[in-house]
Amino acid sequence: MKKKAVVHFDGERSTINPNVYGHFAEHLGRCIYEGIWVGEESDISNTKGIRNDVLQALKSLEIPVLRWPGGCFADEYHWKDGIGPREGRKRMVNTHWGGVVENNHFGTHEFFLLCELIGAEPYINGNVGSGTVQEMQEWVEYMTFDGESPMANLRRENGQENAWSLTYFGVGNENWGCGGNMRPEYYADLYRQFQTYVRNYGKNKIYKIACGPNGDNYYWTEVLMREAKPYMDALTLHHYTITGPSWNEKGSATKFTEDEWGRTFKSALHMDELITKHSTIMDKYDPENKVALIVDEWGTWFDVEPGTNPGFLYQQNTIRDALVAGLTLNIFQNHADRVQMANIAQTVNVLQAMVLTEGDQMLLTPTYHVFNMYKVHKGATAIQLQMDSGDEPLHISASKNKEGEVHLSLCHYGLKDGADFELELRGWERQPSQATGTILQASSMNEHNTFEQPDTLKPADLEGIKLSDGKLSVSIPPMSVSVIKLS
Repeated sequence: MKKKAVVHFDGERSTINPNVYGHFAEHLGRCIYEGIWVGEESDISNTKGIRNDVLQALKSLEIPVLRWPGGCFADEYHWKDGIGPREGRKRMVNTHWGGVVENNHFGTHEFFLLCELIGAEPYINGNVGSGTVQEMQEWVEYMTFDGESPMANLRRENGQENAWSLTYFGVGNENWGCGGNMRPEYYADLYRQFQTYVRNYGKNKIYKIACGPNGDNYYWTEVLMREAKPYMDALTLHHYTITGPSWNEKGSATKFTEDEWGRTFKSALHMDELITKHSTIMDKYDPENKVALIVDEWGTWFDVEPGTNPGFLYQQNTIRDALVAGLTLNIFQNHADRVQMANIAQTVNVLQAMVLTEGDQMLLTPTYHVFNMYKVHKGATAIQLQMDSGDEPLHISASKNKEGEVHLSLCHYGLKDGADFELELRGWERQPSQATGTILQASSMNEHNTFEQPDTLKPADLEGIKLSDGKLSVSIPPMSVSVIKLS
């Protein structure tokens, strides 16, 4: 198979917001408790209760922004239960995810510590579904007010003298579903009310995020943009990649057929259509692109691993997941004008995780490696690409950074035949003299890393890249994600 493309350097697009590479950590299964938080008394090496192996892995990934505490959990979370001396904190039932009892040892202070340790900006989701306007207002005051007030004084009593810097705040989550089963007209009015009390204190400037649609619910976007656009900085979108016949039968994460492989990528590629159509509605009310689209939940969602709690959403992570991650990030980069943040679900031990843990063991998933390979695109300028027509399973994006280096990302989601890829470079003020690449590839479609064999899938050098007469050529094997650097 031969595939040709043209990259137009005179067709540069918008800057790729680094926040497109954001992450999501919900109180769900073993994401927070055990995955991130083990407590200061744990035998697992930790920093103030946060396990060090996970800390190091996430820090190396250079996560720009981290969303917390949910998810569905956000609209049943009451923040005051998670502050103060840990031994006195209220215990709560996590009704959405397994009915387990949580001790609230990981709360606001611990979350800001986690963000500080890994270098991520915090993105907090407030409680609209079961909370009050006063509760949300007081949380923002507690976190961001440096003056004299009841909430600021309470924060100081709990050991944090200075206010934190908080930019991103979500007013509710999935309020069309687990966040209250609301109609868009009702939520639009609630959003207008609640956001009024998400105040800016001192020099802090909050970026207000409204709950957007589930998948292809275009009516929700229409109503929110029509009724609440002046009061929001961004609108969210959620879309999960599933392959099974129904939401209750999503298929195995590791034992799947070639037909299921194909359905996976049909579902993943649907993201492009969703962004395009929702953006068209947003353009109608916001032609100047002042309101961003934030895809703050995305990724693969399969059946849980056999023998695990169904409410914990623990799934393995194969080359199939890595390819979904790569082509989805390509889609976000190709929509850099409107998509300003995305948060993969989820960071540790849940759904399409970066890291899996089991007791004191930890491994990096294939999806982790893709995010690590793709981080070269952060803050770069998206470049226009033109692919020749055809149904070949190859998906690409490109960017140019401030140093003048160009990075190409190629996802070959075919199962059998490789692709002889040729790229014509047009409009570049100088011809590249060097091309190097990294590849993550598998020999079978269900290959994944295990605690016994944690390095089955890991990046390697991409060989055989050729530059000649303004063209790049390289052979791309199937079931692979590649990043090529031109300089």
